[in-house]
This record gives sequence, C-alpha cells and structure tokens, in this order.
Amino acid sequence: MKKFLATFLVASILGLNITPALALSPTNSCIKDVNSNYWASSAIELVVSDNIMKTDDDCNFNPETPISRAEFVSALLKVLNNENCECCQNNNYSDVQSSDSYYADIMRSDCLGLVYGYPDGTFKPNQAMLRSECVSVISHITKDTVSDLSILNQFKDKDKLPLWAKDEYAKTITYGIYVNHPDEYMLEPNRTLTRAEAAVVLAQLKTKLAYVKPQYVGEVETVKCIEHLSVVPTAPNNQVKITNLRKVVMKDNVIVVAFDEKFFSKKHKAGETVNFVLPEALYTDEGTLLLPNGTKIVADITRIVPPKKFNKNARVHLVFKAIVLPDGRCIEMYGKPYTKDFTLKEGPWMTFWRLFASTVTFGIVGAGAGTGFAFIPHPAKLGAGFAIGIPVGCSVGLILGLLTPGLHYKAKKGEQVMVILLDDASINNN
Repeated sequence: MKKFLATFLVASILGLNITPALALSPTNSCIKDVNSNYWASSAIELVVSDNIMKTDDDCNFNPETPISRAEFVSALLKVLNNENCECCQNNNYSDVQSSDSYYADIMRSDCLGLVYGYPDGTFKPNQAMLRSECVSVISHITKDTVSDLSILNQFKDKDKLPLWAKDEYAKTITYGIYVNHPDEYMLEPNRTLTRAEAAVVLAQLKTKLAYVKPQYVGEVETVKCIEHLSVVPTAPNNQVKITNLRKVVMKDNVIVVAFDEKFFSKKHKAGETVNFVLPEALYTDEGTLLLPNGTKIVADITRIVPPKKFNKNARVHLVFKAIVLPDGRCIEMYGKPYTKDFTLKEGPWMTFWRLFASTVTFGIVGAGAGTGFAFIPHPAKLGAGFAIGIPVGCSVGLILGLLTPGLHYKAKKGEQVMVILLDDASINNN
C-alpha cells in the first residue's frame, strides 16, 4: 500500500512538473528568443513579467544559458519578497566586493541564510549554479517534512545522486518544486542549471510560498498610492510609489545635491569618490518625507576628460551610487548629472568671460603698442596708432583665447548639482 501511494504521488507530480505553470497565461510579449511552444515559456513569462528575472538589452532571455549563483540569489530574493530587506552583514567572501552589482543581494542572502558560500571563504558569484545546488537551496528553505525515499525510484539516474542529496531531492519532489527536463525520468544533479530551468523552479516556488519557512519570506508588498516629486520641473518623471514597505523614487526623477567640499577636476582622477549632501530634507509634493536633512550621496568618478585646445572645457563623468541616511543606513542608487551629456563641466558664461578677458587684455596691450609705435616716429599720429592697435590687439586676444585649452571644472562647497535617476531608488520604511 505504501509503495502504491508513493508511486501514485510521483506520477501525479511528474505529470504536473513536465509542463510547469501551464495554467499561467503569457503576459509578456517582448521576449524575442522564447516562443509559445518552448517547453518553459509559461514559467519564463511569469518570472519576466514579475521582474524576478530579466531579459537582456535586446529582449532576449537566453533560456539555454547557465544561470550564475549571483543571478539565482537575486531572483530567489525577489520570489521571497526580500529583495529590499535591510541586513547589516559583514562581508566574509574574498571574491565579493562592495562595488559589485550583486554585492547587496549576496549580503542579504548571507544574512537570511539562503545560499551559502564555500569553505575556502569564496562565494563564486559568477560560477554556474548546479541543479543539485538548486535542490539543496529549495530543500533548505522549505518546511521540514518526512519524505519517502522510494519517490526517487521513478528516476533512471537515482543512483547518481550524492548521498547527502537524496533526502533533499525527495523533499523537493514531494513539494513539486524541482525540474526534470528534457527527460522526465532523469534528475541530472551534476549538470548546470539553465536560465529556463531556473525560471521553472522559481515559478513553482512562487506559487508554493506556503511551503517556505516563515523566516525566509518577506511581507507581501502592496502599493498604497502614487505621489509626486517636483524638485526640477523639467524632469522626465516626477512619480514616487508609496507602498506598505517602502518609498520608491521612480526612474527619471531628478533631485538636487550639493558638493560636500570644494572640487577641482585637475586634482582628481577616475576611481575616486566624491561626496555630496542634500541641501535640505526631500519631501514629495504631497508631504511624505523621502530623505531627511543630513543625508549624504556618494558618487564615483568614472572618467575625467581634460581640457583640450580650441577652448574645450574639461568634463567630469560621475556615477551616483549610494544614499547614506543619517542613521547609517545605505540605499543603492544609480544616477548621473542631469546635463545634456551626463557630465559636469564649466558653463558657457565661464567660457565667455575667459574669452572676454583675453580679448580685453590683448586689446589694451595692442592699444598701448600701437600708440607707442605711432608716437615714436610721428607724434602727430598718436590717435591713429591707438585706433589701429585696439582692434588688432582684440583680434589677437580673441584668436588666442579660442585656440588655448578650455577650463578645468571647479565647484565650491555647497554648489548644487542636478542628478537624474537612471533606475528606481528604493527607501525602506523605518
């Protein structure tokens, strides 16, 4: 009787697992490399439309490409509603740096205890995820249950499962959170997990969060309202999403920051950090506090283009990467200067006054020289020399001013800069 029930359970689960999330109707039509006949199309549509996984810039999902450990962590956090959780975690991994795009997600995972690193102190974020590793993670975060190992007998490669993995596989198969493609009777534990297979597992997990241990699942986010931010009237966007968990300053909003100390491009170089502050507390038009007074904004210099001949001014390329609240909390951001070319440089008036000064200076010199040359041989022609010297001197001054290199960029402490957000900035509620 026990074997019959186990066989029946396996058959039922296998029947469901071959076409995962089949009941879900596709909602995203911009995935170019996945058609409706693809075996995992429904799961891929789900994870893309829910922003759990993303396509590349060309709208390709690359379903047969292996998923890296860092990518899997990021997607898993989103399924568990923990992609914005705040964790104060020391970085114990030698191959994960604070400048890495996946740094915050790996720290969240480490804090929550989702995906562990290796005994040698590495995380191997760019290494492909193995199918057995995926099963281990799913088994680890789901509620404990007694699984009958005979459920594995339906798989032709059950003897290839590591001893440590047999209980984990039995558990995830019992819960129906696993993948068995392309052969429904093969588990292939030592093969890398493709993006399509990851989408299947994550789609299954999303519909079965009741099986996940409570400590791994964050509060479900709901949108309360949309407010507005009109700091800069010309900003491409002014919407702020207010939810029960956070405040999201949407992409293309523009905020104003001020230099925390004086800046001179000649004395800086790429790779250095520049600190800014908010001139005042930032509120939405409706009165919701977004960032308090004393908030700091951190930017990295990615490139400095020095002044060039023909009066081309220096350009400073900055990427604004972090918001540091007065209480020490750090918020990720991605922004650049809100200018035509996303750089900081001296304005046209500074260039004008430089040319004007050069023109006037050489005009005076020319006037003096012309007067002197006219006066020495012919004192009566003093006025003529003066009249000729001025335009000649001014012309020389203007030409030299145009031919010389442009200006270095300077800013005083407190000088303000407009910053456009190139991605959403999420501010968690206290």
